[in-house]
Amino acid sequence: MKSHVENLVHQAIADLALVASGDDSPDPQVERTRDARHGDFTTNIALRLAKPLGRKPRELAEAIIAALPASSQISHVEVAGPGFINFTLSDLASRAQIAEILERGHAYGCSELGAGKRVLLEFVSANPTGPLHVGHGRHAAYGATLGNLLSATGHEVHREYYVNDAGRQMEILAISVWIRYLQALGVEVALPSNGYRGEYVREIAETLSAAYGERFVVSKEAFETGLPADAPEGDKETYVDAVVSQARQLLGEDDFREVFDQGLDAVLDDIRDDLESFGVSFDRWYSERSLTTQGTIDAALQRLRARERLYVNEGATWFRASDYGDEKDRVVIRENGVKTYFASDIAYHHEKRGRGYDLLLDVLGADHHGYIARVRAGLEAMGEPGDCLEVRLVQFVTLYRGGEKAQMSTRSGEFVTLRQLREEVGNDAARLFYVMRSNDQHLDFDLELAKSSSNDNPVYYIQYAHARVCSVMHQLEERGWHWDQAAGLAALELLVEPQPQALMRTLARYPEVIELAAVNRAPQTLVFYLRELANDFHTWYNAQPFLVDDAGLRNARLSLCVAARQVICSGLTLLGVSAPERM
Repeated sequence: MKSHVENLVHQAIADLALVASGDDSPDPQVERTRDARHGDFTTNIALRLAKPLGRKPRELAEAIIAALPASSQISHVEVAGPGFINFTLSDLASRAQIAEILERGHAYGCSELGAGKRVLLEFVSANPTGPLHVGHGRHAAYGATLGNLLSATGHEVHREYYVNDAGRQMEILAISVWIRYLQALGVEVALPSNGYRGEYVREIAETLSAAYGERFVVSKEAFETGLPADAPEGDKETYVDAVVSQARQLLGEDDFREVFDQGLDAVLDDIRDDLESFGVSFDRWYSERSLTTQGTIDAALQRLRARERLYVNEGATWFRASDYGDEKDRVVIRENGVKTYFASDIAYHHEKRGRGYDLLLDVLGADHHGYIARVRAGLEAMGEPGDCLEVRLVQFVTLYRGGEKAQMSTRSGEFVTLRQLREEVGNDAARLFYVMRSNDQHLDFDLELAKSSSNDNPVYYIQYAHARVCSVMHQLEERGWHWDQAAGLAALELLVEPQPQALMRTLARYPEVIELAAVNRAPQTLVFYLRELANDFHTWYNAQPFLVDDAGLRNARLSLCVAARQVICSGLTLLGVSAPERM
């Protein structure tokens, strides 16, 4: 209905010739009113046009109203305040939406808002150094839902997981697996204080032992020779780097890579399985290592060098990031010739643009705030528009169990995994709870509430509305009746009570909610809407019986019921939540 009102205003502006010939018609900026007593929609177009046209806002608003084309969807239009134009929809408009819902099914609410726009959505991208924890779960739920919303609004969405399969953290995982392997085979060496300690490391080591026997065994003396002290006597970072170097020397590059890949593959397989079970899938798992093997980083640096965006200082190669709004210049090649993570990041994003994507939408942790300016600087320096990059930061999750916080640490092995959370509260509760608050707000995840069968639990409350409609339809069959959709739609005018009227108005808002949630990257908007819709339905359900003897009234009520069920199901599907028929 919003688009219908916008079209009416556009037509009035054109008929009144309120813009110069050849100029684009101004955006009416039609919005929902904050108070239903002031109508359904409002626009400030008269206020915005008054000054450039040299006219009084209220006078101009009256002229626009007089020029509006007749519409059976609008019952009343009036000037409000200093020059707002308020529109009240007719009962026919709400009834027409019910017919559209039943006709279009899951397609109702979808639009072509983003038609022709290609989006590369990168999310989760957790280092494959251990199982996903509950914080990663929020990234997964938010990113997956965001992708669904963008697809529903006509965008072409490609979902990508960037696999950090190179670099220091993966090397630390490799030596952690190797040391657990040595311990399992009787070599008494200690895991570095900065190593990975979870039980999953021991499991990978057992697999390594089963597959390769004693191939990677070295003596305790060989392992410890020349190593500096670990913490607390020494520096833990220096020590773990020394162990990595020792492993490379003792095993050789080929065997070190074999151990490395065993750890990488095992963890990555676990992550894939976990996400698939969570209803989160990707079109591509992009290897960071491939940026080096395929020459992507070198090509990006050469492009920057050709554009004179690099310089050498004290043996290191620097990128002039400060010329593009970053707080300081950034090293891309260290003094020892090793390329930095930053070099990989800007090469990866430039490669994304090379694949033809208009928008690069990254979902990252809140601690990556400084990452935005430097990557955008790299893109601009290579000739790409800065606004092709959009980053959404996801704040941290605090998990509460029995009123106590659960600690999460990928090193200590005491973290709560996403899989454990899903097993405890279920996928549906996890998916919805993760997106019920804005991504830029901290999330306190209440396990007890997520598992409860109460109206305070939004998952239960929304799903119960869907199940109630299914129950009504089952009861209809048991009584030997059937629902006549055409007759029901023809009799919707019988639904004059405030409860069904409120429900119809809420259902009509669904397309606007989907667009708003997609444009603002705000899945919580949909959660709030579905909670409101469920409340409207439950209120009506408790006020009136649906299976009445009067066939016309019964069919009308059932038509509204089924429309509500459809929108609830469609909305839950976008959130990655099931719509059960029985509860």
